[in-house]
Amino acid sequence: MTETLTSRPVRPAPSSPPALSGAGLFTVLLAAALPLVDFFIVNVALPTIGTDLSAGESVLELVVAGYGVAYAVLLVLGGRLGDLFGRRRLFLGGMAAFGLTSLACGLAPDAWTLVAARVAQGASAAAMLPQVLATIQATTSGPRRAKAMSLYGATAGLAMVAGQILGGVLVAADIAGTGWRSVFLVNVPVVLAGLLLAVRAVPETRSASPEPVDGPGTVLLAASLLTLLVPLTEGRAAGWPLWTWLSLAAFPFVAAAFYAVERRADRVGRTPLVPPSLFALVSLRRGLLLIVPFSVGFSGFMFVIAVALQQGAGLGPVAAGTALAPLAVVFFFASLAGPRLVARYGTRVVPAGAVLQGVGLALMALAAWRSWPDLGLVELLPGAALAGAGQALQLPVVFRVVLSEVPPARAGVGSGVMMTTQQSSLALGVAALGTLFLSLAPGLGMRDALVTTLLVQLGAVVLTGLLSLRLPRTIG
Repeated sequence: MTETLTSRPVRPAPSSPPALSGAGLFTVLLAAALPLVDFFIVNVALPTIGTDLSAGESVLELVVAGYGVAYAVLLVLGGRLGDLFGRRRLFLGGMAAFGLTSLACGLAPDAWTLVAARVAQGASAAAMLPQVLATIQATTSGPRRAKAMSLYGATAGLAMVAGQILGGVLVAADIAGTGWRSVFLVNVPVVLAGLLLAVRAVPETRSASPEPVDGPGTVLLAASLLTLLVPLTEGRAAGWPLWTWLSLAAFPFVAAAFYAVERRADRVGRTPLVPPSLFALVSLRRGLLLIVPFSVGFSGFMFVIAVALQQGAGLGPVAAGTALAPLAVVFFFASLAGPRLVARYGTRVVPAGAVLQGVGLALMALAAWRSWPDLGLVELLPGAALAGAGQALQLPVVFRVVLSEVPPARAGVGSGVMMTTQQSSLALGVAALGTLFLSLAPGLGMRDALVTTLLVQLGAVVLTGLLSLRLPRTIG
């Protein structure tokens, strides 16, 4: 086996990967921002979409969930295909498909066409995004990798907040009469620019030992995520019919079957979709565990605050979006200081960030309690600023921790697993906290439902802080 591997022609050795230029890093970070912006950009556009397309609540939830579920289900497969066929090739194909499906979303004549286009858009994002982290892992090392990973984390966090702000601005601007359609059409010129840059600046990499696609594992992972996420995202709007409960009951059994198949494949020498050996890496295992409550709370908050500010406080899409501007601005500047803080204090900055985020959430809950319904930018500013600083000290660092020990040959698989965990948790957060808020609002009123939901998220932040105490003190 050793002779066969060493006799393969001209492939860059893991110890001397092709260098990623500044233009290349900018290009892959641009691509990383696009899928996350699109997950959140529709939150403030949903009321307008519903009116324009005569779409009911359950269909509107599918506009959000269809994208998120397809994205989450196919991310690990996207990472494996990049390892196998070349990450640059998958990156270019996924980005082109993302542009075309964004165009289809923007031109959708009815609600169900929009749902189908959103599912296709999520699938194309799943082909593109794993190649970003895999390319960074394979083409950088040492301080350059640390800087690139910090920038990736900062980009991801900023994209999630900026998406909601951008959505509000675009809907209100009504460019050339496009209304809500502009939140999708804006992707097209960005994708065209990204493709031109990628052709010139993104190097081709692939695993030195390409591993074939694990068919049974792919099917079972998809089934596991679908049986969990679909009933949670659609259950409340559909009135919790029998199929939702049957699906949730099936989830632990399907997940157990996936784990058993992957372990068996590992034992007999086949290549599983998610190699159990990856979870022997303490940094990856503990980092993934921390990503879950962080992402659940973050996405749930973004969805709930958009609904509360528009339907409860009576703000327009621009005011609802810009109410979170302090969070985005502080996140950006705090994330720039993150690498220096990590170099000095290690991963202890993560629990410190959780404390800041928790205080910020408490201040926002207090503002909602005291000022409702006069809730906007000024009232939310202190809490949003502190929450943004806290999030900036957590997310980029945790991303670095998760992938710090993953070997370059499995960069695509490792990044796919991390992104699947994050994306599944984002979808779960919208479903769980969104369902809680919308279920409480008719009985308690918008204010009390919002305050209760923020306090539940505060519990998730406390859990994140406690889990962060178990992270390795230094990042490899």
